[in-house]
Amino acid sequence: MADLDEAKAALYYYLNATRGDLIWKLDGLSERDARLPRTATGNNLLGVLKHCLNVEAAYFGPTFGREFPTPEELVPLQAFEEDPQADWYAREDETKEGLIDLYRRVGMFADQTIEQLPLDAPGLVSWWRPGKQAVTLQQIILHVTCDLARHAGHADIMREQHDTAIGLRRENTNITDGYDWPAYVDKLTRLADRFG
Repeated sequence: MADLDEAKAALYYYLNATRGDLIWKLDGLSERDARLPRTATGNNLLGVLKHCLNVEAAYFGPTFGREFPTPEELVPLQAFEEDPQADWYAREDETKEGLIDLYRRVGMFADQTIEQLPLDAPGLVSWWRPGKQAVTLQQIILHVTCDLARHAGHADIMREQHDTAIGLRRENTNITDGYDWPAYVDKLTRLADRFG
């Protein structure tokens, strides 16, 4: 385990753990199930992963004057002019395993930025509002970790809706074994109904 008393190591630890959590939510899913919309706005598990890999590539790349080695694999900025949701779904020519592999490579690319630069290294987020674009590596690690954690929460709910697979992490679900979930849901429903 990382030395969580050292700022950069602690920030990296939580960023990397959140990446793993996102990938874990796709375990065992067919290509169809990974792509299938789970919300009224089309959110799907593979789309969340694709969005997150593009987020990391942008924030840990151009923000600090770096370019991902194979930029053609990422969603180009001009694609958003045609389709504002361009990074929220897998195209027909993209696969679950291919996007997971790409996400791991993007993670290694982001890790290089984190390893090579000090936390106070300056960066510029060109797509942010003028006056807010100047950042540090520390701010970006925090920003991206929070963004990924939010999307990992989306993935948690979407996966639970699909097949009731729940849990915090593969190695520690943080869920009580043998809990009677239907009885629990019934209890909460009865409690809510008292306010109806």
